[in-house]
Amino acid sequence: MLEIKNLSFSYDKHGKLFNNLDLGLQKGNIYGLLGKNGAGKTSLLKIMCGLLYAQEGAVKNGNFDVANRQPQLLSDIYMIPEEFYLPDFKIDTYVDNFSKFYKKFDHKLFNDLIAEFEIDRNKKLNNLSYGQKKKFIIAFAISSMCSIILMDEPTNGLDIPSKSKFRKAIASAINDERIFLISTHQVRDLENLIDPVLIIENGKIIFNHNINNISNKLSFIKTENENQISENILYSEPIFGGQYLVTERNSQEESPIDFEILFNAVLSDKNQITNFLKN
Repeated sequence: MLEIKNLSFSYDKHGKLFNNLDLGLQKGNIYGLLGKNGAGKTSLLKIMCGLLYAQEGAVKNGNFDVANRQPQLLSDIYMIPEEFYLPDFKIDTYVDNFSKFYKKFDHKLFNDLIAEFEIDRNKKLNNLSYGQKKKFIIAFAISSMCSIILMDEPTNGLDIPSKSKFRKAIASAINDERIFLISTHQVRDLENLIDPVLIIENGKIIFNHNINNISNKLSFIKTENENQISENILYSEPIFGGQYLVTERNSQEESPIDFEILFNAVLSDKNQITNFLKN
């Protein structure tokens, strides 16, 4: 379990980015971290892996304090930043040099992922396209077999077939001993993958619910006339030709979750949606 307690952080004296933020991540889950630009998603991931240091509070992975950056801890956390650098190496040279830092690195899995992602092993990494570089670093991260994998906008730069392969790779990689935390704006790329859903706003996690709870209690409905809907409406958003509604789910069939609408609904009135899901 990765646990954050009373985390406060700021880049300057003009205001705190995080203010007494609490969050616990349980093994066996693929968390989706959503938030507006500037909400602190990237900074939070960096604090989780020890690249930034909190002014107050702590981040712990079991008995380890992440801020202490012990080698045993760092060998079990892998972060993929949105922007990254790859050296003038071929794939095999990179793996030979850097897989040694991860004692559980799975070379067979890595080779399988490189083949699945159709990456040319004969090219130097810095000569690959951005999308190919991204797929390489995703394959390396998954194959590290780290217990905690943090990903910042991992689907940026991927074409449609590669996004599908990415989802398949993550779904196959999760197990009861691993945590994946994926920060993204591209929520439609990760539908049917992320669970639970986290939303960060104003320095706090304002939403933390699993898909089963959301589906059991909420319905997502497109209608030309919201007055025709008898269920209690929690959120309404105009769309072309009508309205998109989030309502209390009563006897109607389960509806697919629209993550963009859910995000907008939570930000419009976080207490209404969150309190309803807690009941």
